[in-house]
Amino acid sequence: MTNSPPPYSAPQTVIVVHPKERRSKCTVEPLRKHPDLRFVTFPRPIELDASEYVRIGLGGPLLSAADGPKGLLLLDGTWRRAAQMEPMFEHLPIRSLPPVRTAYPRKSILFDDPDDGLATVEALYMALKITGRPTDGILERYYWREQFLELNRWDID
Repeated sequence: MTNSPPPYSAPQTVIVVHPKERRSKCTVEPLRKHPDLRFVTFPRPIELDASEYVRIGLGGPLLSAADGPKGLLLLDGTWRRAAQMEPMFEHLPIRSLPPVRTAYPRKSILFDDPDDGLATVEALYMALKITGRPTDGILERYYWREQFLELNRWDID
């Protein structure tokens, strides 16, 4: 009998939700009881070690399998609200996702959404996939699941 190492476990993924985010439109709301996810309402303080976590966002190096041992942090809110939350987490290194097409129908008449912006659940799914973590159930209750997977079939496979 050989002693094999215990299975690898990354820190829990943290999703910081803006308090004005409408829960009925929140794409990660159905995941609140997921054991690998921790939900925090902004601006509730949360201590995260920059050596143990990366923040999924725009403008950083691409997220890769090398980030697998790190915890992931995602900001959940409209783009304008996410920008309000960023200063609290600027100590965490940013990792960007590769080009992925969103299936979420965004319609803002007041603000422009970034071309490479995703729904939070789409970004979560891709981040987990890239870092080699289980994605079981992540898209299960996402209304645009099939469209998202079809749009990005070549990226995801």
